[in-house]
Amino acid sequence: MDKASASPAPQVVQLRDVCKSFNVGQPNEIEILHHIDLSLERGEFCAVMGPSGSGKSTLLNIIGLLDRPTQGQLSIGGEETTGLDDHALTRLRGHAIGFVFQHHHLLNAFTAQENVMMPLLGEAGFANSQIEARAAELLDKVGLSAWAHQPAGSLSGGQQQRVAVARALAMNPALLLADEPTGNLDSKSADAVFDLLRRVSQEQGTTVLFVTHNPELAARCDKTIQVVDGRVV
Repeated sequence: MDKASASPAPQVVQLRDVCKSFNVGQPNEIEILHHIDLSLERGEFCAVMGPSGSGKSTLLNIIGLLDRPTQGQLSIGGEETTGLDDHALTRLRGHAIGFVFQHHHLLNAFTAQENVMMPLLGEAGFANSQIEARAAELLDKVGLSAWAHQPAGSLSGGQQQRVAVARALAMNPALLLADEPTGNLDSKSADAVFDLLRRVSQEQGTTVLFVTHNPELAARCDKTIQVVDGRVV
């Protein structure tokens, strides 16, 4: 097949008419997300902004397959997820999506390298030497080779968040969801983490969805998605 007739690569994320309600069927039912249409291409670096309570976290949870929409369709990497059972969703999430949160959620008693290895340990076909090599490679990518064998709890906040980024990349996901990953960091560490995510997106073609309240960081993204009262505006 020549390039002219080849099908375009599927969008990494596509939402069509997605709504999310809570307490469905009860008197206190409330709709949080209203008819969201959104698509993200491979390698896009997008900020998500909006006031507290606007629905940003709910939107991220749905895109991250941590919650299901009440109506509408969600595709990840071209795979429609609406009809998938919990096992299939868990498997797709583990392979296609990496997460970086405001609180790094590292295991402080384990070393930086052991934390990065965690997503790989459940995967069949990986020998221990391969897992260790992959973790070491990722720590080198985020500039932490010298701290690989230090307990995560002994690292600075910025270093811990870089370990969290390395862990999120362990399965080489097509999509990286970052929920205010710089919110607890000083400005210098925040810039370093942001620049790291930007570099990962550019070098690996990873699509990054970056939730932030910082307009200066948002201005450095490819585009900004504004969420207000549960709608993309």
